[in-house]
Amino acid sequence: MDKVGEMTVQPDNVKRFERFDRIQTPERSLQQRMDALETANEIRTYRANLKKDIKAGKVHILKLLASPPEEIETMKIFDLLLVVPKMGRVKVNKLLMQCRISPSKTVGGMSERQRDEVVSALRRRP
Repeated sequence: MDKVGEMTVQPDNVKRFERFDRIQTPERSLQQRMDALETANEIRTYRANLKKDIKAGKVHILKLLASPPEEIETMKIFDLLLVVPKMGRVKVNKLLMQCRISPSKTVGGMSERQRDEVVSALRRRP
């Protein structure tokens, strides 16, 4: 530093930041983007229908958690539990806290211990 409050840029720092400028995301063709959009829309539709079925009692949450389909593996566990009848934000947060699970945890990212604890907590629920 030459003066108080001023910093000089070191050459090694400049080199370190330059390499980040060169990193770019790969280019996607229009067809690849359209395929990704179609897949995302299919997953959204599947999840919306699944939520309706859970709320209506057609699909049981315990069976769903025991062997989750691929479409819900990236879904947050909080969002999935929120559609269970008589489960609101407070009850879902309390259940997840008791099971030591972050609300931002995905269904596919849950460990066997976490999955078992959620299932047993839901079974105990009146």
